[in-house]
Amino acid sequence: MSGKRTDKISGLLQEELATLFLQNGSGWWGNSFITISGVKVTPDLGEAWVYLSMFQQKNREQIMASISAHTKEIRHELAKRIKNQVRVIPNLKFFLDETLDEVQRMEDLLKNIEIKPETKINEHDYKK
Repeated sequence: MSGKRTDKISGLLQEELATLFLQNGSGWWGNSFITISGVKVTPDLGEAWVYLSMFQQKNREQIMASISAHTKEIRHELAKRIKNQVRVIPNLKFFLDETLDEVQRMEDLLKNIEIKPETKINEHDYKK
């Protein structure tokens, strides 16, 4: 069950992390375009699960490894931005959100469906 406080902190973290990733991301993991698709915070506000979307990126595992390697630095930069708004800076855990890729895959599958024209049934062919 999420409360107003956790929702507020989740939104704040998502906004600030998105700005951080936009400003500093190229130095951390290159020119990959990464978006923060969501943030969930534990009720005690001690941990935040950050969901990252990397639409049509080939080297996702490498990027996730780089993000994991920079987690401490990302948390430190985040702390500078939100230190006056929260008491404790949550530990960050990053997860890959593949929702957009799944949507693209489903659209591709739907485009490739071959619909055969309906065949008309003669009354003689239909036996009761």
